[in-house]
Amino acid sequence: MLNFRSAWLAGGWLLVALVVYLSLTPHPPESLSLPFPYADKLGHGLAYASLSLWFCQIYQQARLRAAVIVALIALGITLEFLQGLSDYRTFEVADMVANSIGALLGLLLVHTPLGRLFVWFESIFGR
Repeated sequence: MLNFRSAWLAGGWLLVALVVYLSLTPHPPESLSLPFPYADKLGHGLAYASLSLWFCQIYQQARLRAAVIVALIALGITLEFLQGLSDYRTFEVADMVANSIGALLGLLLVHTPLGRLFVWFESIFGR
């Protein structure tokens, strides 16, 4: 059980808000662009892997983790459709795939030592 669960949830929702903002803003920061082909797909995957890893540390039951993954995949798909409806962003199925793979990767990573980051942090700073 996490002692700072509310803080972890608040941080997670701030990260979700950041992903939504960066996905829908007409002018995303150019500093986020990496100088190689398909780098944006890597960025998509890393963003959703981070969100998945974050929330799967909070929700530890398999059923809740599955709900997290489904919600993140739905978020990625929804944001792509919203981008397609705008006149300043583009719709890309490849981005949906990258988002989904990232969400699944985060679920895998929660079963590694990375899945105990919050517990580790609280053991050091929660005294």
